Amino acid sequence: MTNTSFKDHFSLQSSDYKKFRPAYPDQLYHLLAEIAPANETAWDCATGNGQAAIALSQLFQRVIATDASSNQLAHAITAPNIHYQQATAEHTQIDDSSIDLITVAQALHWFDIDAFYKEVRRVLKNDGIIAIWSYNLLSISHDINQIIYRLYAEILNDYWPAERRLIESNYRDIAFPFQHIAHPEFVMQAQWDLHELIGYIQTWSAVQNYFSAHHVSPIEPILSTLKSLWGNDKTSKTITWPLHLMLGRHHN
Repeated sequence: MTNTSFKDHFSLQSSDYKKFRPAYPDQLYHLLAEIAPANETAWDCATGNGQAAIALSQLFQRVIATDASSNQLAHAITAPNIHYQQATAEHTQIDDSSIDLITVAQALHWFDIDAFYKEVRRVLKNDGIIAIWSYNLLSISHDINQIIYRLYAEILNDYWPAERRLIESNYRDIAFPFQHIAHPEFVMQAQWDLHELIGYIQTWSAVQNYFSAHHVSPIEPILSTLKSLWGNDKTSKTITWPLHLMLGRHHN
């Protein structure tokens, strides 16, 4: 379950990743700020385009946002109190016992988890919070869901990185050696037209892997059916992703 080197599945589509990824709910960030021992410094690990970092920057005095990909960081959203650093999850320059909150959004499955947890224990303050979340397939309507599942599980089945299976199981097979904190359930929602949905699907790592292997888009076989089910391409529909959250507190 451990990764020995950084696996970069997203740099090639960094600009699209920034444009087409859904937003995490504000209620989640406010909960994290409320239960953190202080609102001084948060670390957003594997920040990608800075999506979580920018939200945290409104609730914490300082945000350290790290990512192993320089291309992702080049497209990241900036704010005066966000300090971007290129670093892996397992090895950072963050000071010992300096962090109130660590967040990992849709990225834990890429880490050397034991080494990351060692870094977590090093940098978190006593009573500091670690929040790790993930999401799997979206939901729109029964018929559209079936078409997207066909793409996900049949057309792209052999092109997903092996780590994707950890997301499908909601990280159940990953240890979480921190004091568990009870929390409400969270979902992400977006109002997207068909163009935005396709833009999002094109950020999937398996879509990129399929295209690299065959030089054609794997979306083509489902596109006409998807369009017919959608109706007017410019009509926005509600897209929902349930979030799976692991929330814990560290004690020195």
